Amino acid sequence: MENILSVAIGAAIGLIGVVLGSWFTARRQDRLWLREQKLKAGIGFNTAVVQLLDHLKETRLSGDGPGANELANRMQEARSALYLLCAGDTVDLADALARRVWSTRPTDGRDDRRAEFRETLDLLRTFTLQLRQEIASS
Repeated sequence: MENILSVAIGAAIGLIGVVLGSWFTARRQDRLWLREQKLKAGIGFNTAVVQLLDHLKETRLSGDGPGANELANRMQEARSALYLLCAGDTVDLADALARRVWSTRPTDGRDDRRAEFRETLDLLRTFTLQLRQEIASS
């Protein structure tokens, strides 16, 4: 009788270990998947913003062809993914950055517009730092 009880206790402990191990593994896989998705969305957003800013340095968004429109669409797609995946602070910075990009005008050699452009780049750096911190903590 003692042998059966000790075997049953050992089997129960082993079963609990397997269940807990599976649960921890599944949680870890979920966190890794979420981290990877945040990284992909962040890379897509940053890339589109930088390319769009480079494009807008010289021309207006409304007056050019599908190149800028495609970049704007990519930025919007990546921003939508960030909405679904990231925390409120990161989403707020992505919104502020997108609004800032939409208001960016060609520098045309003007100092005030160059200053606006530099402020937009600073906001991009702030967003990138925030996203990096969020990804590291997930």
